[in-house]
Amino acid sequence: MSVILGIETSCDECSASVLHHEGERLNPLSVVTFSQIELHQPFGGVVPEVASRNHLEQIEPVIFEALDRAKVEIADLDAIAVTNRPGLIGALLVGVTAAKAMAYARHKPLVPVHHLEGHLMSAFLQSEKHDPKRIQFPAVFLMVSGGHTHLHHIESAPEGWSPTLLRDSLIGRSIDDAAGEAFDKTAKILGYPYPGGRWIDEASKGGDPKAFELPRGLKQKDSFDFSFSGLKTAVLLLAKRLEQEKTLDAAIPDLCASIQEAILDPLIQKTLLLARQKKAKSIVVVGGVAANSRLRARLAAESPVPVIVPDLRYCTDNAAMIAAAGAIRFSQGQGLAPSGFLKLNAFAIAEH
Repeated sequence: MSVILGIETSCDECSASVLHHEGERLNPLSVVTFSQIELHQPFGGVVPEVASRNHLEQIEPVIFEALDRAKVEIADLDAIAVTNRPGLIGALLVGVTAAKAMAYARHKPLVPVHHLEGHLMSAFLQSEKHDPKRIQFPAVFLMVSGGHTHLHHIESAPEGWSPTLLRDSLIGRSIDDAAGEAFDKTAKILGYPYPGGRWIDEASKGGDPKAFELPRGLKQKDSFDFSFSGLKTAVLLLAKRLEQEKTLDAAIPDLCASIQEAILDPLIQKTLLLARQKKAKSIVVVGGVAANSRLRARLAAESPVPVIVPDLRYCTDNAAMIAAAGAIRFSQGQGLAPSGFLKLNAFAIAEH
């Protein structure tokens, strides 16, 4: 059994969580997240300097509120876990520095966590609505988070994951724009605020997803990679034409439904194809785009195996998933002592 404090500052959410780990149960005792969406909306996307400075303001109160809500003292913690890659380097450094200082001052082991591994672990967080025991292996994981769209084939539960799991299990990835970026960029063309995915999802309700023909990249069946780079140009040209014809406002539901379908089709088709090829017993969807209602509904209807999606609050960036990943790595003996973690750095890139 262990109690882990998780810290997440990789982008525009400053988050801390206290998690209880016992056996296969990963139970968040608290999750406190300060979202910077309103700060970045005027700019149409995340401004790294604004993000970093706000993390500096929020990190201490967020951590201590998480401890207070969990009714846990720093002395009760068995380890501290922190995202150290990938992400905005300035934002990451705020969390890493805070975690190092706390771990050093209170003689606690420190566990560096890969942000994308945290997203994989979000599916194993226990809640009233979500039972991780439904996940059967081998499983296909579709990770659709911000600038990353990945397909992973994973053969065992987290306790058996190697340090190089992310690299070893990766089957396909976005080679240009990721799905989340495609949502944000096309939404911006239509005048919706950042982040755009929720607005496309909402505006598409009642629309005809076949109303407009939009491109699907890398349709060949021998590739599990994704490409969305041509979509925004097609949407821009189409929106300009509709605006000239003075039909854009009336066409918004159909246009948003068509955009959404153009993004989701490759995700769903390649996920189902990989699941069939690997004889997967489960499909797991994680990351911010996993909150999309159409993606959830289509996969549930079209998949021959159970589809598992975390609670909505664990789809977007949060520290509970970082604490969960840290708990597993800590149980594997990967907690760093001061001699190791004082040299720990943050990295913008995803690779190990």
